[in-house]
Amino acid sequence: MNGNASGLAPNRANYTALSPLSFLGKAERLHAGRLAVIHGERRLRWGEVAQRCRRLASALAGMGIGQGDTVAVMLPNVPAMIELHFAPAMLGAVLNTLNTRLDAATLAFMLDHGGAKVLFTDREFAPVVAQALALCRQRPRVIDVDDPAVVDGQWLGECEYEALLAGGDPDFAWQLPADEWDAIALNYTSGTTGDPKGVVYHHRGAYLNAVANIVDWGIDSQAVYLWTLPMFHCNGWCFPWTLAAIGATQVCLRRFEVHHVLELMREYQVTHYCGAPVIHAALAAAPDGWKAGLGPMHAQIAGAAPPAAVIQALEAMGVSVTHVYGLTEVYGPAALCPPRPEWEALSADERAQRYSRQGVACLLQEDMQVLDPLTLQPVPHDGQTLGEIMFRGNITMKGYLDNPRATAEAFAGGWFHTGDLAVVHPDGYAQIRDRSKDVIISGGENISSIEVEDALCRHPAVLAAAVVARPDSKWGETPCAFVELKEGSRVDEAALLAHCAGLLARYKLPRSLVIGPLPRTATGKVQKFVLRERASGLDAAG
Repeated sequence: MNGNASGLAPNRANYTALSPLSFLGKAERLHAGRLAVIHGERRLRWGEVAQRCRRLASALAGMGIGQGDTVAVMLPNVPAMIELHFAPAMLGAVLNTLNTRLDAATLAFMLDHGGAKVLFTDREFAPVVAQALALCRQRPRVIDVDDPAVVDGQWLGECEYEALLAGGDPDFAWQLPADEWDAIALNYTSGTTGDPKGVVYHHRGAYLNAVANIVDWGIDSQAVYLWTLPMFHCNGWCFPWTLAAIGATQVCLRRFEVHHVLELMREYQVTHYCGAPVIHAALAAAPDGWKAGLGPMHAQIAGAAPPAAVIQALEAMGVSVTHVYGLTEVYGPAALCPPRPEWEALSADERAQRYSRQGVACLLQEDMQVLDPLTLQPVPHDGQTLGEIMFRGNITMKGYLDNPRATAEAFAGGWFHTGDLAVVHPDGYAQIRDRSKDVIISGGENISSIEVEDALCRHPAVLAAAVVARPDSKWGETPCAFVELKEGSRVDEAALLAHCAGLLARYKLPRSLVIGPLPRTATGKVQKFVLRERASGLDAAG
């Protein structure tokens, strides 16, 4: 039956565009008096947050911001960052959260490429922002956000954030998007070569991923969420919108410092937090005395597969770990590794190995498969056959801004290609073996850099490890390991290699090993391209 031919067309009573803006309205109606934001001495309730967002939207409209315009922000995890996840969208504008760790030239490229009309910035970042603005072809209007936690820093803007809000209308009449496919956010990839690519999110995907966070993680209105994850990273994995949907409390955090974070967790009885492996490794390695009085917590860990030793240490702290997986192009995590009841009977080491898998697609992402990259056929579920992880569904970007070639390549064959190589176990859970460019081929044998890294991280002195291919005249390539130790720990190369010898086949053992800090990107990822250059330059003695 053709519904439209029968007069059953969508109308205001039976169809509403999906947008996370709906969550803010519900938070105000249902949870107006509930604590929404904690930042130092400051407290905001959901009714106040909603009103402040309307004021901000009104003020932006007065500046000429409207449908399709880009509003850029260079902010840490402060209350204004939460409000900016809603206010521009009320006008049909697009939020571009800038990575606060980037250099001036990269920031200038993003401001120009994204066509930013307005930039909200924190005084802490004034030096690099001033340089970026000087490099811009088209300088955006600038608004300063004055956080009391910052005592120094140059003013760059035409006015201050709170003054801008004061002039806005608290009853501003905003609208949901006419089309849920409209852009809501622009996020740039942290590529290591070439210019960053601008990933465009739509209202529908943001809405669905925000809901998926609730359903898949079981987070509810009693949660106290600590912002250890930067909100500039994939819009904080959509959690600014998730927390509005459930009316939960969130604790802001300008920067990650282990002792301070543990104090906040204890003071506010934090129940949930998220972050990259380096965040969790630092917490796990903290002195036991710092961890006293912590309540049970739930954590999401993303990025490279977390070493078993880190998962075991977090469990000992009372942290229930959910490993999630994704990329900027799929709104952050779009897959997770839900624990199975039968895993509880396993040893701690075996259980941690299960937890480290990438798992399955989240409920509201249509599909995640490990496919043969040439035939696009699923690999057998044998835990051995390699394929590429690919996504399909609503929680996938619109595409790359002004980059049709890269968009077409990413979506070839009707799937989003991640570039991550994985196997699928008999239980249907995927597990990454490596990035396609990170597999080490030594004497015709494929060596997973992740497997070697995991072995190194099981040593109690190791904080993090990265393994890359080093050219070898005989074998073609051999594993070269770079190891970062925990603060105060000491161990030499020979001891680390002896440790690995008990965990890895001989041909997988690192032939070279370097101890020292690991180079990281602005989002905390290890810069393996830097390590490949270092490995190539090592002498024969390693």
